[in-house]
Amino acid sequence: EITSWQFYIMNLLHAILYGAVSLGKAYDLTEEPKKAMDIYERLINAVADIFKDFKSSLKSLLPVGIGMIVGVVALLFPLEWALGAFPLPTVSLFAGLALGGMPSITDKVKGKRIDAKNVFACAIPFLLAVLLSFMPIGADKNLLDLSFGGYVILFLVGLLGSSALVIPGISGSMLLLILGYYNPIVSLATNHLLVGKDLGVSILVLGTVAIGIAFGFIVISMIMKALFEKCPRGTYFAIIGFVLGSIPTIFVSTAKEAGMTPATLPTSPLHWISCVLLLIFGFAASFSLVLYVKRKEAAKPQDFENQASNEG
Repeated sequence: EITSWQFYIMNLLHAILYGAVSLGKAYDLTEEPKKAMDIYERLINAVADIFKDFKSSLKSLLPVGIGMIVGVVALLFPLEWALGAFPLPTVSLFAGLALGGMPSITDKVKGKRIDAKNVFACAIPFLLAVLLSFMPIGADKNLLDLSFGGYVILFLVGLLGSSALVIPGISGSMLLLILGYYNPIVSLATNHLLVGKDLGVSILVLGTVAIGIAFGFIVISMIMKALFEKCPRGTYFAIIGFVLGSIPTIFVSTAKEAGMTPATLPTSPLHWISCVLLLIFGFAASFSLVLYVKRKEAAKPQDFENQASNEG
């Protein structure tokens, strides 16, 4: 039987992996393996209930937060190097991870006949995710000379971008690129804040974005929790649509950011063979994780959270 401290250690280890795939998500590389870690819905519930049951939510969020930071820090520079040196093979690996994790969602909708509402709930998010990658990129905004209205818009941009942290399949960087805020925000952080230039404006701008993200994260988590409670089947079909639609999106967005066009794509057979092999490897790794979690759940039907609360 799992004790309380073992439960929190398990949460921490799961969250390190969650942080790793969340970093991939920040680069629009992956969406779904985190579902197989039995942590996504607990994170949504903890954030949604943070004002209702602060102490309990904090206990759930603390190991997740620490683990995510560890996972992000551990993979930040290796991932940046891989995307710079081998963008398409790297994105193929994460696409495989996303596809291999799909059974963790599709299992949620098994057992009942698929009707027109389910198809509609899946098709619309799929089309939205695909169309997102083909929308024109907006002109970069000047963030160093904003009016009050500009800061209000910046808050709303952060709120919109937070949807990518909660809803699988939504590309946060693509949303910001289309709106013309992605490159200016990255540039402000790396070329101004980190080198001590224009500190006041940089902190004010990035702080406004951060507040918008935090507010949006809480609000959208509440909405997602309500959707899971009231129409779980339709919500899962929508997530399936978003995730499947994100597969072509991550390839298109990665190619755009690498400056590739159809005429300048790599022609080496070895390059494309490596893409296929990494796609298969990612799929196998993620699918194996899903199978492992299924076996654990079958062996111990009572989840870790319930056992921990009984210990307490």
